[in-house]
Amino acid sequence: MVRLVHYSDIENVFDAPERAARLAGRIRELSGPDAGVVATGDTTAPGVLSLVATGRQVLDFYAATDTLLDTFGNHEFDYGPGPLRGLVDDATATFVSANVRDESGEPFGRAEGVVPWTTRRIDGATVGFVGVTDPATDSLNPMAADLSFDDPVDAARDALAEMRAALAESGDGVDHVVVLSHLGASDDDLARELDVDAVLGGHVHSPRNERVADTLLVRPGVNGEAVVEVEFGGTGGGGKEDAEGESVPTATLHEPDGAEPVAPLRAALEERMAAADLDEVVDRVDEPIERAGEIVHGGECRVGNFVADAFRWALDADVGLSNAGGLRQGDPWHGDVTKADLISLIPFEEPVALASVSGAELHDALREMAAPDVDFGEDDWWHGHVSNARVVWDADAELILEATVGGEPIDPEARYTVAVSEYLLHSDHEFPTLAQRHRVDEADIQYEVLADYARERGIDPRLEGRVEIRNRTDIGVESR
Repeated sequence: MVRLVHYSDIENVFDAPERAARLAGRIRELSGPDAGVVATGDTTAPGVLSLVATGRQVLDFYAATDTLLDTFGNHEFDYGPGPLRGLVDDATATFVSANVRDESGEPFGRAEGVVPWTTRRIDGATVGFVGVTDPATDSLNPMAADLSFDDPVDAARDALAEMRAALAESGDGVDHVVVLSHLGASDDDLARELDVDAVLGGHVHSPRNERVADTLLVRPGVNGEAVVEVEFGGTGGGGKEDAEGESVPTATLHEPDGAEPVAPLRAALEERMAAADLDEVVDRVDEPIERAGEIVHGGECRVGNFVADAFRWALDADVGLSNAGGLRQGDPWHGDVTKADLISLIPFEEPVALASVSGAELHDALREMAAPDVDFGEDDWWHGHVSNARVVWDADAELILEATVGGEPIDPEARYTVAVSEYLLHSDHEFPTLAQRHRVDEADIQYEVLADYARERGIDPRLEGRVEIRNRTDIGVESR
């Protein structure tokens, strides 16, 4: 029976070498001569170790897991096209990408071995793969601004046609066809538009395992919380059958807990981390500060308040605003909080910027924390955290019931300064009201701002009713 072992969005799993080694151990346990290991992006970044290693810590992981293929997520470009080309050139895994174009408009990374499609022989069968990346990546990631991204459905369709034509010309066929996708919610479009057996996805941080238009759609979630095992079955091979009696692929999600850690990988990651020298303690936390996805995307939270307060403090702004998608998930802060802990929360080489906006624009930006009009994330995902402001949101009516700054209603004609991640001024994917034209100043890199604030003010954020969401339903999670 042909199997694939799939991981994605492992991001800052490397910041806990034991956890990364255990994840690799589970992948090894699931792998075997009848299986191929594949990934679907955001495997190199972000994270503390990723930042100091410019993503190259994933090379250790590829080797430990015998990963065959990967595709580009939005975070693969965190350190720019140049370092990524070097990583791709050195990787034992092959990058499959049909829709990323370089600074000259040519397919990205072809000289370094990136391919639009490929095939692998697994357990006697030929499996074909194409790879696609979120076309909004040049907006999501400022370091990808000089690149361009073709429509993923069209690009995948063309790559599949090229693959099938090449196989037919050589007298070969393909037994199973798989898309390695970092599109998130748009995986459904791939399933409906393409003749493929499975879409192995990422980008959205919630697990998925279902069928759409007779195509298996699956994703493992974030930070190595699960590994996907896909079984294709085959003649006499068991597995699930459709109404016509044809074998269809099925998937199982496995947690890494209980797996035997891969000791050499753990040692390699620990050595990389030790060389970074990020053990400075900036403060001590007595009451644990949670960073799980349901916390940072669920409305007001302590860690979101801490970040928004630090941003506002750094630039003496009227309002601090942090996007929830920029806060990386991880273990709670408890006891000593180090600089590495702060980097793990916001591991981006981007400054805190100061924007000057009208009251009307500020009101619009606060409305965008709920993303009622933005095609990013899942229904009811909460986008932002604020400092020195209060927002009451009606989720059913999709409108702001109350918006204040410093306890006073926002004056639509007045001017307000807002401290934000530089990313929010670059991107039109989140908080589209904010733009580079509003920029008037900047402070240090975001994690340096957090460190300075922690040293001077400490880390003791409280819930203060800054965000109140009425008529709220359950949420989902997707990330930039």
